[in-house]
Amino acid sequence: MDFFDAVVVGSGFGGSVMTSRLTQAGLHVCLLERGKAYAPGTFPRGPHVTASNFWAPDHGLYGMFDVWSFSELDAVVCSGLGGGSLIYANVLLRKPESWFARDDSAAGSGEYWPISYEELVPHYERVERALVAQPYPDKYEPYRSTPKTVAMREAAQRLGLEWELPNLAVTFHNPDQDPVPGVPIEGGEKNRYGVPRYTCRLVGECDLGCNFGSKNTLDLTYLSSLEQYDAVVRTGCEVKSFAPTPGGFVINYLDRRDGETGVTDRAVRRVVRARRLILAAGALGTPYLLLRNRSQFPDLSPALGTRFSGNGDFLGFVFNARERHGGWATPRLLNPSFGPVITSAMRMPDQLDGGSGRGFFIEDAGYPDFVNWLVEQNALTASTHMLRFLLRRGWSRLTRSPRSEVGRQLSGAVSKGLFTATSLPLLGMGRDVPTGRMRLRDGYLDLDWDTAASDAYFGRMNRTMRELSSALGGCYASDPLAYLNRLITVHPLGGAPMGRTPQEGVVNSYGEVYGCPGLSIVDGSIMPGPVGANPSLTIAAIADRAADHIIDGFFARKRRPQGGD
Repeated sequence: MDFFDAVVVGSGFGGSVMTSRLTQAGLHVCLLERGKAYAPGTFPRGPHVTASNFWAPDHGLYGMFDVWSFSELDAVVCSGLGGGSLIYANVLLRKPESWFARDDSAAGSGEYWPISYEELVPHYERVERALVAQPYPDKYEPYRSTPKTVAMREAAQRLGLEWELPNLAVTFHNPDQDPVPGVPIEGGEKNRYGVPRYTCRLVGECDLGCNFGSKNTLDLTYLSSLEQYDAVVRTGCEVKSFAPTPGGFVINYLDRRDGETGVTDRAVRRVVRARRLILAAGALGTPYLLLRNRSQFPDLSPALGTRFSGNGDFLGFVFNARERHGGWATPRLLNPSFGPVITSAMRMPDQLDGGSGRGFFIEDAGYPDFVNWLVEQNALTASTHMLRFLLRRGWSRLTRSPRSEVGRQLSGAVSKGLFTATSLPLLGMGRDVPTGRMRLRDGYLDLDWDTAASDAYFGRMNRTMRELSSALGGCYASDPLAYLNRLITVHPLGGAPMGRTPQEGVVNSYGEVYGCPGLSIVDGSIMPGPVGANPSLTIAAIADRAADHIIDGFFARKRRPQGGD
């Protein structure tokens, strides 16, 4: 049976940072990731391979997209080496300093962060350096004229909202060179896969996995620095149970490894032991594992499963944007498929900033060009245009017309694409109220989340998106599921929240589980409330801080004199 100083479960923003930091400090670490490894160039694109790119192991599916559905909310998370960094939109925004709420009210909306912005600053900086954070380079062509970026800046000015180009974990240029799309990244082949990488090609495929290696994902950064250290990375290994033992923990997992990166249906049960166990399986995976193994940890806090939040995620759409010139209006091209998925963000102030209501961010959103084709060339539109083309060609044959206008007629047979070119998805996220509670029902994870406490927040978000759409000269529509009181989140948080005491939280500010020595959690589940901004950077920074604490404690014990307590 293998024995390690630490076993880390999950390779997202908490797990990868923790694995890298502990390994570089000289500890013997094993990282267990249930999903596959995806080198640049291996992310599915065609219909056949995309159909199997979902996570449902009971049905032989071991792909990236893991979709959870609860009574009032759906959540999309990622399974793969690098976790959510494989499919997120690269935004590295810090949690606003004033949004570290310290509300001691007895009401369910009371939210207390036992960690401050100042404590996280050095860790924010360290993670930003590791992920090569940089804003969208809008001072250069062709980036300067990115339609959605320009439009969002102008709309924010009209609404009087703070606007910025947030840091992105994307490589746009080589050092000391101007940004150029699609050129080889210098030294880019020095990664765990040994494949070349290229600067961002501005094709809006971030959320499907970047086949050009432009995204500075966790597997290409933190996990690519492990080769020279004493770390073991095992993909295709899904943890099922764990328990404390004298001197550490025993962890049971299903091993589905097929070669270096593949996953097979053949599963072998294996066991590994470690002095420390660090859970980083995400805000859905970690609470689920703890609830399933709760009998092994009788001193777990009663706060387990509480303070769930969707980070205020909300989706809106701008359609048919127009620019007015005197009494005339012309289409305003937004071209959401040009550029990375997100380039800019505007911020609505919070009551914690001295304003009123709960604050949020609104960001432009993009998607791959093939989505435009799916929308514009739907069956009805395509058949109508093709019928018109065939009738015109038939009429030319009947009349023996000498005029050759096939090019013009073919152009008419293809949709002009103005509907998608003048539309733009809007991504909202912010400070919803973390009143959700997780529990097991029939062995499955269930979520009880009454969104009524957040109605005022979502109403404010919806009104602001409507005003933003008007500022762009377009029509507005919110996510149709919102009318059915259903929400979709890609940023689930909470379930094992940090707190000052075991009654208030499952872990302390370092992610150490109360009543369970040696057990830590370093993922989104330990957030005591919404981050408000995109949470990836904050999760990574908190994990980096927790790693410092574990490393200091480990070497302090080694330095302790013989016979000491």
